[in-house]
Amino acid sequence: MFSLGSWLPAFPGLAWGWALLDALLEGLVGACAVSVLCSLLKVYLYIQCLNNPERQAEKEAIAAQRPLLEPLHVLVLTAVLALVGSRVAALVVLEFSLRAISTVLSLGKGAHSSQLYLLCQYSLGCGVSCALSFLLEGAPHRSWNLALAAGLAALLALHARRLARHVCALYELHSRARYCGVCILLLAAGHGIPRLLRNALALTFAVADLAAVELINRDFLSAAEAVRFWTPLTICYTLLVVYMQEESRQSTGRGLVFRTVLVRMGGLFILLLTVGRWTDILHVLLSLLGELWCLLRAGALLESCWRQ
Repeated sequence: MFSLGSWLPAFPGLAWGWALLDALLEGLVGACAVSVLCSLLKVYLYIQCLNNPERQAEKEAIAAQRPLLEPLHVLVLTAVLALVGSRVAALVVLEFSLRAISTVLSLGKGAHSSQLYLLCQYSLGCGVSCALSFLLEGAPHRSWNLALAAGLAALLALHARRLARHVCALYELHSRARYCGVCILLLAAGHGIPRLLRNALALTFAVADLAAVELINRDFLSAAEAVRFWTPLTICYTLLVVYMQEESRQSTGRGLVFRTVLVRMGGLFILLLTVGRWTDILHVLLSLLGELWCLLRAGALLESCWRQ
């Protein structure tokens, strides 16, 4: 109503076009957030491998330059996040938040897991999209606000990617020579990257969870309808978390990660067959593609986390 399209004459399909533009901008911000997360993790894991002579093969795999894959990854993830509806995106955010809390509690106080940061890629994108959709709902000039957010997010993602390339190419030399300010800063404070990511992700998912609950509840006309939806959802998510915790104790590696994705999306698919809409089913399939795309792209980083 108050977006960029409100300044133009009314034409058939114009409102739909501006809604699609808003969805693409929200998806772009979410994809850029994922790109920043992966770039910072790449910097941290590369430094960790560099300090361990036994992990030189991992270091070379992380440093492998693929200049065309990063823009392709952002474009594909932007399209997926734009097409996935807010209802399914909200469910993905809530499921990951519950799983993350369970994982952090099982790791113990003060512990962290770099693998958990990689597993949250798609959920982070959904969380950012949900938060923007909720916070800017009804805002004056919504499209302009989203365009500004997308520009800032793209700039931040570009600088994070340049930092990762700089570290992979020159950190080993600069950390010894002590004449590069960026590398000296990473040499002194690089170990704090996981803590920085943990705090940023905690804040992001806290806002995203509130937005997700509100986005889901606005579809219900009465408290009885909400109870009929939330009760099986809570039971399903609880069983999924228990199952995945048992699986993680018995096995590790790439097979476990992909099996977990299939189980999670399969459970959500079955749940929405009973209490969802037909569009939700399509969005779950798109979410499965988004999850697999993020995990395949972060293959070298996941391998490093497992060996660490």
